[in-house]
Amino acid sequence: MYQIALPGVGMTRFTSADDRPLVDLAAAACRRAVDDAGVDCSDVTSLHAGTALAEALGQQSGIANALAGALGIEGVSADRVENTSATGATAVHRGIEAVASGASEVALVVGAERMSAADTSRVTDAISRLTHSREYAQGLTLPSFGGLAAGAYLDRYDAPREALAAVAAKNHRNAVANEVAQFRREVAVGEALDSPVVAEPLRLYDCCPMSDGAAAVVVMRGDSVADTDHAVRVTAHASATGTHPVAERPDPLAIESVRVAGERLFDAAGVTPDDVDVACIHDAFTVLELIELEELGFYEPGTAWEATMDGETALDGALPVNPGGGLKARGHPLGATGISQIVELVWQLRGDLSDERRVDGAARGLAINVAGFGNNSVCTMLEA
Repeated sequence: MYQIALPGVGMTRFTSADDRPLVDLAAAACRRAVDDAGVDCSDVTSLHAGTALAEALGQQSGIANALAGALGIEGVSADRVENTSATGATAVHRGIEAVASGASEVALVVGAERMSAADTSRVTDAISRLTHSREYAQGLTLPSFGGLAAGAYLDRYDAPREALAAVAAKNHRNAVANEVAQFRREVAVGEALDSPVVAEPLRLYDCCPMSDGAAAVVVMRGDSVADTDHAVRVTAHASATGTHPVAERPDPLAIESVRVAGERLFDAAGVTPDDVDVACIHDAFTVLELIELEELGFYEPGTAWEATMDGETALDGALPVNPGGGLKARGHPLGATGISQIVELVWQLRGDLSDERRVDGAARGLAINVAGFGNNSVCTMLEA
């Protein structure tokens, strides 16, 4: 097995509506990643394309094949990856495994989604079908699960409603200077508290938006990268599934897949949560940022909310979390989100960013991309 590096990354701006066809959107991110890596499209030996909702929203099928044609790289090995909202990180792991095994020399991985391709009700229904079929039949949705978890968290740990709003405010503040973020404006805690109810106690600013966008990375062996200072190393990657029906989980605040994937990641990397300098957490709902931080071992159960309100997870805190704005403010195009987290970590670890949004001295970063409501979690650790 070879040491793996990410010499190039790229992404489009996440937005509420991008009129480009899905393949063109993916191709734009691919070209940026290839240019950033200092290679040519003709150097690519495998293509791994992730999208979650293309068929459900009446878009392009066979996206990997179509994308190979659009990039002019026919003849490469190509495949489509789908793992609901963890599609992006899963696609990256397939690219890592292809290169690590020797099956590919230069893997190009991309995730893309155009959620504006259908009306809100159709997109909502498609996302709701990520849940267990029995729960879907009873009308349960991901926001309803988020609301139940948020209520249980606040009750169990005697946390104020402001704790959730503080997550939203932090992530919106981080996105202001992020040129590829969907929402580049600050949201005060009071504004978040007063926003419309979605699923009590969750309000509008506790929930990620529907987004269009694409993100891509180039994966190569570390010893084949020409500019090693520009490349970020993959320290470890791991994933795990959890109990699919949320109602059958013994504890509504325990997301088994996050905990197990995190344990596997830290074991493989030979480090602990204390060794992580920056984290990209899957904050589809504000409460998930708190729960996932605790499941990953960064904080004891019931304490992440206090750490957030004390500023520990702010850009200048002890553990900066979601410095690019997270799903909440950067946006959440399902197939692209996990890759956008990795792109953000690469930028942070390379020190490419402006002072106003850079985590000073970051050398190790962690990303977690979650499918459904914890049905599958995918963790990646990178080092400068």
